[in-house]
Amino acid sequence: MTRPSWAPPGIDLDRPSGSRVYDYFLGGMHNFEIDRQLADQISALSPQVGETMRANRKMLRRCVRFLTEAGITQFLDIGSGIPTVGNVHEIAQDRNPDAKVLYVDIDPVAVAHSEAILQDNPNAAIIQADFCDPDTILSHPEAQRLLDFSKPIAVLILGVIHFVPDEANPAVSVARLRDAVAHGSYLAIVHATQDGQPPEVLEAQKLSGRTSTEINLRTGEQISEYFDGLTMVEPGLVHLPLWRPDSPEDVGEHPELTGAYGGVGQKN
Repeated sequence: MTRPSWAPPGIDLDRPSGSRVYDYFLGGMHNFEIDRQLADQISALSPQVGETMRANRKMLRRCVRFLTEAGITQFLDIGSGIPTVGNVHEIAQDRNPDAKVLYVDIDPVAVAHSEAILQDNPNAAIIQADFCDPDTILSHPEAQRLLDFSKPIAVLILGVIHFVPDEANPAVSVARLRDAVAHGSYLAIVHATQDGQPPEVLEAQKLSGRTSTEINLRTGEQISEYFDGLTMVEPGLVHLPLWRPDSPEDVGEHPELTGAYGGVGQKN
Protein backbone atom coordinates (compact mmCIF):
# COMPACT_ATOMS: atom_id res chain seq x y z
CA MET A 1 0.00 0.00 0.00
CA THR A 2 1.04 3.63 -0.47
CA ARG A 3 2.62 5.04 2.67
CA PRO A 4 0.50 7.95 3.98
CA SER A 5 2.27 11.20 4.78
CA TRP A 6 1.58 10.80 8.51
CA ALA A 7 3.36 7.41 8.76
CA PRO A 8 7.09 7.76 9.51
CA PRO A 9 9.60 5.74 7.44
CA GLY A 10 10.31 2.30 8.80
CA ILE A 11 6.72 1.61 9.90
CA ASP A 12 5.61 -1.88 8.83
CA LEU A 13 2.31 -1.28 7.03
CA ASP A 14 1.59 -5.00 6.78
CA ARG A 15 1.60 -5.75 10.51
CA PRO A 16 -1.13 -4.46 12.85
CA SER A 17 -0.09 -2.09 15.62
CA GLY A 18 -1.66 -2.09 19.08
CA SER A 19 -1.68 1.71 19.23
CA ARG A 20 -3.31 2.01 15.79
CA VAL A 21 -5.96 -0.56 16.72
CA TYR A 22 -6.62 1.54 19.84
CA ASP A 23 -6.82 4.67 17.68
CA TYR A 24 -9.39 2.96 15.46
CA PHE A 25 -11.57 1.96 18.42
CA LEU A 26 -11.47 5.55 19.67
CA GLY A 27 -12.67 6.82 16.29
CA GLY A 28 -9.27 8.15 15.20
CA MET A 29 -7.96 8.36 11.66
CA HIS A 30 -4.38 7.18 12.10
CA ASN A 31 -4.76 3.49 11.35
CA PHE A 32 -4.42 1.13 8.39
CA GLU A 33 -6.68 -1.48 6.88
CA ILE A 34 -4.67 -4.23 8.58
CA ASP A 35 -5.41 -2.58 11.95
CA ARG A 36 -9.11 -2.23 11.18
CA GLN A 37 -9.35 -5.87 10.13
CA LEU A 38 -7.84 -7.04 13.40
CA ALA A 39 -10.08 -4.68 15.38
CA ASP A 40 -13.14 -6.06 13.61
CA GLN A 41 -12.05 -9.63 14.34
CA ILE A 42 -11.60 -8.82 18.00
CA SER A 43 -14.99 -7.07 18.08
CA ALA A 44 -16.69 -10.09 16.52
CA LEU A 45 -15.51 -12.22 19.45
CA SER A 46 -15.78 -9.54 22.11
CA PRO A 47 -18.25 -6.78 21.13
CA GLN A 48 -17.54 -4.68 24.25
CA VAL A 49 -13.82 -4.28 23.51
CA GLY A 50 -14.32 -0.87 21.90
CA GLU A 51 -16.21 0.33 24.95
CA THR A 52 -13.37 -0.95 27.12
CA MET A 53 -10.90 1.22 25.25
CA ARG A 54 -13.22 4.21 25.40
CA ALA A 55 -13.69 3.60 29.14
CA ASN A 56 -9.91 3.74 29.52
CA ARG A 57 -9.82 7.11 27.78
CA LYS A 58 -12.69 8.43 29.89
CA MET A 59 -10.88 7.41 33.06
CA LEU A 60 -7.76 9.21 31.85
CA ARG A 61 -9.74 12.43 31.55
CA ARG A 62 -11.39 12.03 34.95
CA CYS A 63 -8.03 11.18 36.48
CA VAL A 64 -6.31 14.27 35.08
CA ARG A 65 -9.16 16.48 36.28
CA PHE A 66 -8.87 14.96 39.77
CA LEU A 67 -5.11 15.41 39.83
CA THR A 68 -5.20 19.04 38.70
CA GLU A 69 -7.77 19.76 41.38
CA ALA A 70 -5.40 18.10 43.86
CA GLY A 71 -2.74 20.62 42.89
CA ILE A 72 -0.63 18.52 40.52
CA THR A 73 1.06 20.59 37.82
CA GLN A 74 3.42 17.93 36.36
CA PHE A 75 2.40 14.84 34.41
CA LEU A 76 4.44 11.91 33.08
CA ASP A 77 2.15 9.98 30.71
CA ILE A 78 3.74 6.66 29.73
CA GLY A 79 2.19 4.83 26.80
CA SER A 80 0.34 7.94 25.66
CA GLY A 81 -0.55 6.48 22.25
CA ILE A 82 -1.60 8.28 19.09
CA PRO A 83 -3.04 11.70 20.00
CA THR A 84 -6.80 11.99 20.05
CA VAL A 85 -9.33 14.37 21.59
CA GLY A 86 -8.86 14.93 25.31
CA ASN A 87 -5.09 14.58 25.65
CA VAL A 88 -3.51 15.11 29.06
CA HIS A 89 -1.99 18.48 28.14
CA GLU A 90 -5.33 19.77 26.85
CA ILE A 91 -7.09 18.98 30.12
CA ALA A 92 -4.28 19.99 32.47
CA GLN A 93 -3.33 23.20 30.68
CA ASP A 94 -6.96 24.24 30.35
CA ARG A 95 -6.98 24.39 34.15
CA ASN A 96 -3.41 25.59 34.55
CA PRO A 97 -1.60 26.96 31.46
CA ASP A 98 1.73 26.39 33.24
CA ALA A 99 1.14 22.65 33.70
CA LYS A 100 3.98 20.51 32.32
CA VAL A 101 3.34 17.25 30.45
CA LEU A 102 5.84 14.71 29.19
CA TYR A 103 4.42 11.99 26.97
CA VAL A 104 6.26 8.72 26.46
CA ASP A 105 5.52 6.06 23.86
CA ILE A 106 7.47 3.31 22.16
CA ASP A 107 5.43 3.47 18.92
CA PRO A 108 7.06 5.78 16.32
CA VAL A 109 3.64 6.57 14.79
CA ALA A 110 2.36 7.85 18.13
CA VAL A 111 5.57 9.80 18.70
CA ALA A 112 5.55 11.41 15.25
CA HIS A 113 1.98 12.63 15.63
CA SER A 114 2.56 13.91 19.14
CA GLU A 115 5.59 15.87 17.96
CA ALA A 116 3.47 17.57 15.30
CA ILE A 117 0.73 18.47 17.78
CA LEU A 118 3.11 19.70 20.48
CA GLN A 119 5.63 21.63 18.38
CA ASP A 120 4.23 25.01 19.48
CA ASN A 121 3.67 24.01 23.11
CA PRO A 122 6.75 24.71 25.26
CA ASN A 123 5.20 23.03 28.30
CA ALA A 124 4.61 19.63 26.67
CA ALA A 125 6.77 17.16 24.78
CA ILE A 126 6.93 13.54 23.61
CA ILE A 127 9.86 11.13 23.76
CA GLN A 128 10.20 7.67 22.28
CA ALA A 129 11.08 5.26 25.06
CA ASP A 130 10.08 1.94 26.57
CA PHE A 131 8.18 1.61 29.86
CA CYS A 132 10.55 -1.27 30.62
CA ASP A 133 13.50 1.14 30.51
CA PRO A 134 12.48 3.72 33.12
CA ASP A 135 16.00 5.05 33.59
CA THR A 136 16.06 6.23 29.98
CA ILE A 137 12.75 8.00 30.55
CA LEU A 138 13.86 9.64 33.78
CA SER A 139 17.24 10.80 32.45
CA HIS A 140 16.01 12.03 29.07
CA PRO A 141 16.81 15.71 28.41
CA GLU A 142 13.13 16.51 27.91
CA ALA A 143 12.27 14.95 31.27
CA GLN A 144 14.97 17.03 32.89
CA ARG A 145 13.73 20.16 31.10
CA LEU A 146 10.04 19.78 31.86
CA LEU A 147 9.80 17.96 35.17
CA ASP A 148 11.03 18.98 38.60
CA PHE A 149 11.50 15.69 40.43
CA SER A 150 11.77 17.48 43.78
CA LYS A 151 8.06 18.34 43.50
CA PRO A 152 5.00 16.07 43.11
CA ILE A 153 4.46 14.47 39.71
CA ALA A 154 1.54 12.41 38.43
CA VAL A 155 2.80 9.24 36.72
CA LEU A 156 0.14 7.90 34.38
CA ILE A 157 0.49 4.29 33.18
CA LEU A 158 -2.93 3.67 31.69
CA GLY A 159 -3.35 0.64 29.47
CA VAL A 160 0.37 -0.17 29.26
CA ILE A 161 1.44 -2.76 31.82
CA HIS A 162 -0.81 -5.48 30.37
CA PHE A 163 1.38 -5.37 27.26
CA VAL A 164 4.41 -6.38 29.34
CA PRO A 165 4.96 -10.12 29.95
CA ASP A 166 5.81 -11.45 33.39
CA GLU A 167 9.34 -12.31 32.34
CA ALA A 168 10.01 -8.60 31.73
CA ASN A 169 9.07 -7.97 35.37
CA PRO A 170 6.89 -4.86 34.98
CA ALA A 171 6.73 -4.43 38.77
CA VAL A 172 10.42 -3.43 38.71
CA SER A 173 9.70 -0.64 36.21
CA VAL A 174 6.74 0.59 38.25
CA ALA A 175 8.85 0.59 41.42
CA ARG A 176 11.65 2.53 39.73
CA LEU A 177 9.22 5.22 38.59
CA ARG A 178 7.53 5.28 41.99
CA ASP A 179 10.88 5.71 43.76
CA ALA A 180 11.98 8.50 41.42
CA VAL A 181 9.14 10.91 42.21
CA ALA A 182 8.73 13.11 45.27
CA HIS A 183 6.41 12.54 48.19
CA GLY A 184 2.96 13.81 47.33
CA SER A 185 3.18 12.35 43.83
CA TYR A 186 0.50 10.11 42.36
CA LEU A 187 0.57 6.89 40.35
CA ALA A 188 -2.39 6.01 38.10
CA ILE A 189 -2.72 2.59 36.49
CA VAL A 190 -5.23 0.92 34.17
CA HIS A 191 -4.73 -2.78 33.51
CA ALA A 192 -6.79 -5.40 31.65
CA THR A 193 -7.98 -8.35 33.71
CA GLN A 194 -9.33 -11.84 33.32
CA ASP A 195 -11.46 -11.46 36.46
CA GLY A 196 -15.08 -12.23 35.69
CA GLN A 197 -14.55 -12.30 31.93
CA PRO A 198 -16.55 -14.70 29.74
CA PRO A 199 -14.72 -17.22 27.52
CA GLU A 200 -15.22 -15.19 24.34
CA VAL A 201 -13.34 -12.25 25.84
CA LEU A 202 -10.41 -14.46 26.77
CA GLU A 203 -10.48 -15.88 23.25
CA ALA A 204 -10.42 -12.38 21.76
CA GLN A 205 -7.41 -11.59 23.89
CA LYS A 206 -5.44 -14.26 22.05
CA LEU A 207 -5.76 -12.25 18.84
CA SER A 208 -3.52 -9.59 20.36
CA GLY A 209 -0.67 -12.01 19.78
CA ARG A 210 -0.81 -11.01 16.11
CA THR A 211 0.49 -7.55 17.03
CA SER A 212 3.83 -6.65 18.55
CA THR A 213 2.00 -5.87 21.78
CA GLU A 214 0.32 -9.01 23.08
CA ILE A 215 -2.01 -8.50 26.05
CA ASN A 216 -1.23 -10.23 29.34
CA LEU A 217 -4.32 -10.39 31.55
CA ARG A 218 -3.78 -10.25 35.32
CA THR A 219 -5.98 -10.55 38.38
CA GLY A 220 -7.05 -7.65 40.55
CA GLU A 221 -4.83 -8.98 43.32
CA GLN A 222 -1.81 -8.99 41.00
CA ILE A 223 -2.58 -5.48 39.74
CA SER A 224 -2.98 -4.12 43.27
CA GLU A 225 0.63 -5.07 44.00
CA TYR A 226 1.81 -2.29 41.68
CA PHE A 227 0.51 0.17 44.29
CA ASP A 228 2.56 -1.28 47.14
CA GLY A 229 3.65 1.47 49.53
CA LEU A 230 1.09 3.97 48.22
CA THR A 231 -2.15 5.25 49.75
CA MET A 232 -5.03 4.45 47.43
CA VAL A 233 -7.35 7.25 46.42
CA GLU A 234 -11.01 6.39 46.90
CA PRO A 235 -12.65 4.25 45.59
CA GLY A 236 -9.46 2.16 45.27
CA LEU A 237 -8.77 -0.31 42.47
CA VAL A 238 -12.08 -0.80 40.66
CA HIS A 239 -13.54 -1.53 37.24
CA LEU A 240 -13.05 1.55 35.09
CA PRO A 241 -16.58 3.01 35.10
CA LEU A 242 -16.60 2.87 38.91
CA TRP A 243 -13.61 5.19 39.34
CA ARG A 244 -15.15 8.56 40.21
CA PRO A 245 -17.80 8.56 37.44
CA ASP A 246 -19.18 11.89 36.30
CA SER A 247 -22.73 10.57 36.74
CA PRO A 248 -24.48 7.32 37.74
CA GLU A 249 -25.44 6.82 34.10
CA ASP A 250 -21.77 6.49 33.19
CA VAL A 251 -21.44 3.32 35.27
CA GLY A 252 -23.97 1.16 33.44
CA GLU A 253 -25.46 -2.11 34.66
CA HIS A 254 -22.30 -4.20 34.27
CA PRO A 255 -19.14 -2.15 34.84
CA GLU A 256 -17.16 -5.38 35.14
CA LEU A 257 -17.63 -5.99 31.41
CA THR A 258 -15.06 -3.30 30.66
CA GLY A 259 -12.55 -6.02 31.56
CA ALA A 260 -10.07 -3.68 33.19
CA TYR A 261 -9.24 -2.22 36.59
CA GLY A 262 -8.16 1.32 37.29
CA GLY A 263 -6.81 3.03 40.36
CA VAL A 264 -4.76 5.93 41.68
CA GLY A 265 -2.33 5.86 44.60
CA GLN A 266 -0.43 8.64 46.35
CA LYS A 267 3.13 8.51 47.64
CA ASN A 268 3.09 9.86 51.19
